[in-house]
Amino acid sequence: MPDPFLDEAIREARAGLAEGGIPIGSVLVLDGEVIGRGRNRRVQRGSAILHAEMDCIEDAGRRSAAEYARTTLYSTLSPCEMCSGAILLYRIPRVVAGEHRTFRGPEERLRAAGVELTLVDDGECIRLMEEFIAAHPTLWNEDIGV
Repeated sequence: MPDPFLDEAIREARAGLAEGGIPIGSVLVLDGEVIGRGRNRRVQRGSAILHAEMDCIEDAGRRSAAEYARTTLYSTLSPCEMCSGAILLYRIPRVVAGEHRTFRGPEERLRAAGVELTLVDDGECIRLMEEFIAAHPTLWNEDIGV
């Protein structure tokens, strides 16, 4: 059964790709409602750190610790070290990642810290990243610090 929140993250990824960016999207959900949306905007904004998860958390704005404790972060790709750090800092308890075939972040570190991490292995998430990496390997390597 499709997950409407992962579908929203995929929409963000597609929007980023249409803007000339890297197709990774994210949404932050609180009590069944999307409170933040983001996409990788490193290219669009000339940013060193604006990954989808960071953009999403920024879009959610200031939230209390009690609110973050009830959220789920959806991302089309396994969160990297930087984004995982933000997840841990704000104590986001649940993460749903669309895929980790093309990139695998520090998943065991998240789990060891008590984050419930669900990997979906979504075909559209995989296709978006595989096609992008094949077409833009230098940009992809820059994004992941290689």
